Order: sequence, then structure tokens, then C-alpha cells
Amino acid sequence: MASARGTLPKRRRALRAPAPVVRASRSLVVAFAVVLAFAFGTAHAEDLLQIYREALANDPTLASARASWEATQELVPQARAGLLPSVVLVGNANGEHFYEKLHTDPSITTTQNFPLANYTVSASQPLYRRQNQVALDQAKQSVSQSDYVLSSARQDLIVRVAQAYLDVLLARFNIELTESQKAAVSENLAQAKRNFEVGTATITDTNDAQAKYDQIVAQEISARNDLDNKIATLRSIIGRSPGELKRFGGAFEPQLPTPNQLESWVDAAVRDNSQVRIAQANYDIAVLEVERQRAGHYPTLDLVASFNQGYAGATPSIGGSFSNIANDSRTGVIGVQLNVPLYLGGSIESRVRQAVANLDKARQDLEGARRGAQLSAQTAFTGVTSGVAQVNAFDQAVKSAEVSYESTRVGLEVGVRTNLDVLNQQQQVFQTRFNLAQSYYNFVINGLRLKQAVGTLSDADVEEINRALRG
Repeated sequence: MASARGTLPKRRRALRAPAPVVRASRSLVVAFAVVLAFAFGTAHAEDLLQIYREALANDPTLASARASWEATQELVPQARAGLLPSVVLVGNANGEHFYEKLHTDPSITTTQNFPLANYTVSASQPLYRRQNQVALDQAKQSVSQSDYVLSSARQDLIVRVAQAYLDVLLARFNIELTESQKAAVSENLAQAKRNFEVGTATITDTNDAQAKYDQIVAQEISARNDLDNKIATLRSIIGRSPGELKRFGGAFEPQLPTPNQLESWVDAAVRDNSQVRIAQANYDIAVLEVERQRAGHYPTLDLVASFNQGYAGATPSIGGSFSNIANDSRTGVIGVQLNVPLYLGGSIESRVRQAVANLDKARQDLEGARRGAQLSAQTAFTGVTSGVAQVNAFDQAVKSAEVSYESTRVGLEVGVRTNLDVLNQQQQVFQTRFNLAQSYYNFVINGLRLKQAVGTLSDADVEEINRALRG
């Protein structure tokens, strides 16, 4: 990739079909058709951008991160409530029944019913609560941290989708190459059998071709299993099985990153990597937590007020001498309330020690995140720079393998090479072509990971890769 924003490698040349095996014209047609299908895809294939948009809507990992982000936004209103007024209304209504009997001559019985009702409105306004103020600062830090967490989850989704998408393409290409080689070897096997029947070849040629054919059949089974696994991985992200996927239009010439200096990327990663930002926010929150717990030693001062209104009444007694009684009362109070923690059993000191230990943990986690970011940037940078050389090397290896195959085929015609030599060289052509495709896909993924390491990976990078696809 050319920069932090990245540029796609320039197109160099289309993938070429492997050279034909001797006496295998029909296999040539099959192999060429397969590679053309790889190069041009299908008219209605899905592209990377479509898959990514589905992943944004359906990936459970991102959905979980998004829900966590929304929940975290409520921390600030909750913490701010500790600094705002609070008003509480409490009301109750009761009925009291009184019964008394005096065993005199004659006896006296008293029965009384007392309806009771009252309500109290109380309000308080914190004037000084250091712990609540620090809690609000912590909440703001947590909200800021949640942005980095969500951004990290989205960047991780980009890499996962691209990796899964390219893995499916590579697995399908592997099957296509295997089928092409299988068709070529099958034709070679049939020709070897015909030559043996007419006496122009030995049974060795037939056995060699049969062994190579059986080996390819086993490889095809393994390749199809690998494709099923790669499709399952992509399905776990978007929630459905993907259809035909658009492929790259041909081979490309990769470019080195800009700047092409490891130190620049490492410095950016240590500073801007999402995991570093998350760990830094955790450290800042831990610092505030120590302050909050130490504030438990501080006094608190509140403005308080209350109003109470009550009613009590009585009904006439049966057999007694009471008359109707009613009582209506009102009470209002306003003032300040001071609380000074003198001794709470050592709980405050214990929580301070706990917060200090957690602060040390956060400090070590931050250092670990920085080292991890440094490693990620270095690994991805090396992957990009070595990927450029690897793509170029495999591209040249394909040319050399094709030339070597042609030479081996000619050697077979003049009697200095065996049919097994031709089969082995043909397999080398197919394997080298697969390695070329794999090295280019690895280059693309490492480019994304390099941007992820420095925290700049975005949807624009998906769109840029998508423009290199064709339906």
C-alpha cells in the first residue's frame, strides 16, 4: 500500500493459463476457460463492498460493540445526577383500630378507629461532594473510550470481512486450478493407456499418470473441504451463505508503503492505535478512581429541605365517652447538612489500596497495548514490504515454470525426459500460479492491517479494494 490512505497496486498482466501438457488439447481448453473465469468472474457476482455492508448490519460482534457503546453513553447523565437536586415524595395512609374492655361492674368497653394520613416532600442539593464530581469525570472518560472501542470493532470487521472474502476467492481458485490439472492429467492418462496398448509406451508412463491423477483427486477433496470452511467463516459474519463473488481483474504490481520507513509507522501505531487509546482511557479512569476513593475521607455538604403534612382523626366510641377528634399538622424544614466521616471500619483505606493496585494494572496494560501496537505495525509493515518482493518473485516464478514446462515437454518428444517429468513440471506451474494469487491476497490483507495498526483503517479502504474487482 502506498500510504496511510493506501493505493491499490497497478495492474501488470492478466493471469495466464498454464502451458498445455503434451497430447492434451482438450485439457488446454478447460484450463484456459477456468482461468478466464477467475479473471472475469460472473455478471451478477457480489462484490466486497456489498458483503461489507451486510456485515455492518448483521455481524453480531459489531452489533454487540454498538449496543455497548449506546449503553456507555448513559454513564454521563447518571454521574451528573449526583450533582443535581433530588426531590422525593413519600405518602402513606393508615387506619388504626383501638379496642379496650375494663372488667368492672358494669364492664366498660371502648372501641376507637383512627384514620391517619401524611405525606412528606424532601429535597436536597449537593453543595460539596468531591466523590460525585470525580465520578462525573470518570463517566466522561468512559464515554470517550467507548468511541475508540466502537472504532476498533469496526476496523476489526473490515479486516475480518476482507480476509474471509479473499479466503473464499483463493479457495475457489485453488479448486479451479485443481480441476484444470485434473483434466490435463486425465487426458495424459488416457493417452498413456492408448500408447501402451499400441506398444509405443511402457506401462511406467501409465502408472505414473495414474498415480498423479489419484493424487490430484485427493487434493481436490481437500480443496473443496477448505472452500466449505472458508464459506462458513464468511457466513458467520454476514448471516447467510455468499453467492458468487467478484474477483480481481488480473495480476497487479504492488507498491511499497509511504513513508517506506518502519519507525514512522511504529510511532503512529504507539500513538494512534485503537487499543492503545482504549488502554490510555482505562489508565486515566483508574487515576480518577484513586482520587474518587481518597475523596471518601472528605466531608460532604448538602442543602436540604422538607415539608410534611399529616392528618389524624377519630370516630365516636361505642360505650365510651370520647368525642370526635381530628388533628391536622404541617411541618417545614430547610437547612444545610454536613457529614464528616470519622471512622468507617477501615473501608475507605481498603478501597484506596484497591484502586492503587488497579491503577498499576492499568499502567501495565497500557504498556502492553503500546508494545502490541508496535508489534502489529512492524509485522504488517514487513508483510507489505516483503509482499511486494514476494509477488514479483512468484510472478517471475510463473514465467520460469512455464518455460521449464515447455522445455520438459520438448525433452519428452525427443526422448530425454519422461512422462513423469512432464507431469511434475505441470504441477509446478499450477502450484506456482496458486502461490502468486496467495501472495497478492496476503499483500492486500497486510496493507489493511498496517492501516489498522495506526488507527486509520476506514470504509474508504474497502471501497478502494472494491474498485479493483470486476463482475
